[in-house]
Amino acid sequence: MIRIGIIGGSGLDNPDFLENAHDLEVSTPWGPPSAALRVGKVNGVDVVLLARHGREHTIPPSEVNFRANIQSLKDIGCSHILATTAVGSLREGIGRGDLVIVDQFIDFTKQRAMSFHASFAPHHPVHTPMADPFDAMLRAALVQICDKHGFMYHPTGTVVTIEGPRFSTRAESRMFRAWGADIINMSIATEVALANEAGIPYAAVAMSTDYDCWKTDEEPVSWRAILEVFQSNARKVTTVLLDTIALIGKTPPPSPSA
Repeated sequence: MIRIGIIGGSGLDNPDFLENAHDLEVSTPWGPPSAALRVGKVNGVDVVLLARHGREHTIPPSEVNFRANIQSLKDIGCSHILATTAVGSLREGIGRGDLVIVDQFIDFTKQRAMSFHASFAPHHPVHTPMADPFDAMLRAALVQICDKHGFMYHPTGTVVTIEGPRFSTRAESRMFRAWGADIINMSIATEVALANEAGIPYAAVAMSTDYDCWKTDEEPVSWRAILEVFQSNARKVTTVLLDTIALIGKTPPPSPSA
């Protein structure tokens, strides 16, 4: 069975595109997720929507219960996860409003629970492979839809995830560029790492909203500027999500994880 989890980020915390939608309050061993799960259908495909920061965007990045969010989607039977996120661009060629289909991450967080495995059973350590954390099939579907609509997008990109809620210093922003990061945000590395541990294929479509603070000829990033760009381009992200859901719905589900 195909059931697609959608984790919405900044500017898409409470979209209204589900048919026959209803809320489902759930609990997990890690506590409650960021919000009630919104369950419904998109063109006949089962979809579960989760607002990463809560529906009113009240949860700061490092206070998001990422383990509960991923666990709740796994428990309700999600076979895939698609995520949206606002990001800062670390490259001149990634402009405001551009979409990026992320393929790698650098984790620069410092205080988050990054694993479901707080301890190992005797002689059974769990070390999840993470060489290619974003699912190739889902990424290909996102790229196909971006091509279909002629959106300005980048088929690959490395995201560096920082702790937040503060933005980077100029020195940090320059360092991330030197490391090879293309975009920056405060959520994706944690989320995709946990999805991989949970055995759920995961992909993210990122929207560039600013240039962080490395460009000295630009105003440093601000929350107001992020929202202005994301909200003015939210229709693109919604279109990509809806068409990708329809495309996934035509393919067989992945084999169950061991």
